[in-house]
Amino acid sequence: MELRSKLTPSLIHSWPKAELHSHLDGAMRLETMLEEADRQGRMDLLPATDLDGLKVELKKVDDSSDLWEYLAWFKYTIGLMQSEEVLSRIAYEMAADFAAENVRWLEVRFGPVLHTADGLSMEAVMDAVLDGLARAESEFGIRSGVIVCALRDRFVEASVAQAELAERYLGRGVIGFDLAGGEAGNPAKQHLNAFYHARNRLLNLTVHAGESWGPESIRQALFFCGAHRIGHGVTLVDDPELLRFVVDRQIALEICPTSNVQTHVVPSYEGHPLKQLADAGVAVTINTDSRLFSHTTTTGEIWLAHTRCGLDAAQTREAVLNAFRYAFLEHGEKKRMLAEAESVIRRTSA
Repeated sequence: MELRSKLTPSLIHSWPKAELHSHLDGAMRLETMLEEADRQGRMDLLPATDLDGLKVELKKVDDSSDLWEYLAWFKYTIGLMQSEEVLSRIAYEMAADFAAENVRWLEVRFGPVLHTADGLSMEAVMDAVLDGLARAESEFGIRSGVIVCALRDRFVEASVAQAELAERYLGRGVIGFDLAGGEAGNPAKQHLNAFYHARNRLLNLTVHAGESWGPESIRQALFFCGAHRIGHGVTLVDDPELLRFVVDRQIALEICPTSNVQTHVVPSYEGHPLKQLADAGVAVTINTDSRLFSHTTTTGEIWLAHTRCGLDAAQTREAVLNAFRYAFLEHGEKKRMLAEAESVIRRTSA
C-alpha cells in the first residue's frame, strides 16, 4: 500500500510520538514561572511580572548570538527550581504537556546539581522529579525516563558524582547519562572518567556534540565517551568520513531544529543540514530541546522539519519512527511502542 504524501499538523499531532531530547529546566510553563516567582517572593528574578510581558521578553531568546547566550536564559527557570515541590510540579506539567500532543515516550534530561543551591541533596532532587513523572504517568499514561546531565563547564569530580547518582537510580527511573553545556573550550574528553563509570554501569549514553563546535566534538563523544546517540550533531556534514561511520553504525542524532536556528548553529531552517543528513542515511530524530525557550512542541518541530528543513513526507514519518527505534527503552517495550506507532502512521497516511 502506497502512503499519501500530504502531511498536516493535525495528522502529525495524531501520531504516537517519542521525545528524546528535552530539558526539564526548559519546559516550565509561563504561568508556572509567574506563580512560583510570586509564591517564592522572587519576582525580581524574572524579566517581566505579567504573562504578556513575559511572552515578549522570552521571545528575545530568538536574538541569542550563540549557544552561550541561549543557555543564559535558563537562569530564569533554574533559579525557581530549588525545592522538591517545584521540581515535582515542573516534571508533572512537562509530562502532561507532552502527553497532550500524543507523545507516548518522553526522555527528560537535566543536571541535578543545578537544583541544590538552597540545600537539597541530589537524591532529593531526583526523587522529586521522579515523583512528578510518576504522577503524570498514572494520570495521562505517558511513559518517561530520566537522563542525568553532567555539565561541560564543571569540574570532572562533579561529572563523576552525577554519573554515580545516575547509577544509583538506574532501574528506578533513570535511563541514561549525558554531557551538556557549551562545547567550545570544554571538550568532552575531559569528562572521560564520568563516562567510563557510566559505561561500566551499563547506562545508556548520549552527548551534546557537533552543536556549537565541529565534527571533532562528535568524534570525542563517540570515541572517548562511547555515546550511543548524539545530541544535535549538525556539524557531522562537515566530516564525510565520520558521516559514513555514523551511517554504517546507525548512530542516531537528536536534532532540535528551532534551537539550532536560535543558537546560530545553522543560518536558518532552510539552511539546516537535516535533509542532507537524512538523504545520506543518518538515523535522524526530531526533538524540542526546550519547549519554553524555543516556544515549541514535538509536533511543531516535526512540522518545521517537513515544511522548512526539507524532509519529504516519507523521511518525516521515518524520523518519527526513529525516535522509538533509538529510544532508551527496554527492547520488548520498544518493539511494542514502535509497532503501535507504525500501525497508526500507516493507517492514517493511507
